[in-house]
Amino acid sequence: MPTGDKSKEQAILEAAEKEFLEKGFDSAKTTKICKRAGVTHAMLHYYFRTKENLFNMVFEQKLNMLKVSLHPLFHNHDLPLLKRIEISMETHFNFIMANPDLPRFIINELIVKPKRREMIEIKLRDTIRLLGEQLQLEIDQEVELGTIYPVEAMTLLLDIVSLNVFVFAVLPIMRPIFLTNFANENDFLEARKKENVEIIMRRLKKR
Repeated sequence: MPTGDKSKEQAILEAAEKEFLEKGFDSAKTTKICKRAGVTHAMLHYYFRTKENLFNMVFEQKLNMLKVSLHPLFHNHDLPLLKRIEISMETHFNFIMANPDLPRFIINELIVKPKRREMIEIKLRDTIRLLGEQLQLEIDQEVELGTIYPVEAMTLLLDIVSLNVFVFAVLPIMRPIFLTNFANENDFLEARKKENVEIIMRRLKKR
């Protein structure tokens, strides 16, 4: 595909991402997406055919990026498990910080679209099971060595994701309270990231 076509396709995807994240699938308008991307409606139809196809591509891209943000936890096996957990938590937090509307967007769409939730469950079920089993083996080995306390792998993953996502879920309504003791929002988020990591480390690490 020529470079010009690629740039137009990418412009549509980027405009669609903004529109969908702001308004969700039902309220998003393809006319607004075209205007943001600087393309005609015919061009949007040429690349993606339907609003549903465009949404699914944006949704899956963001979901994959969310999975990639936890990549260090399941790879980089030259690093100790605790260090990988720390890096993964920070990477995941940084990803959400760069996409603060994403958790609400994903949750909302999975709630209002049961078929989409079923599709995602089918796609992720085997991957999550295999990664969970792999992580559990490593956890059990560390428990046996006496370096960490016992924990279920899926519980640990839920704790990590919950701690990080909660910050951004409540920040819009709690911003005046949270930022009282910080110079700016970025300082608060960096402090919160560090605190989240420490919470998990205290839960796991034997002193």
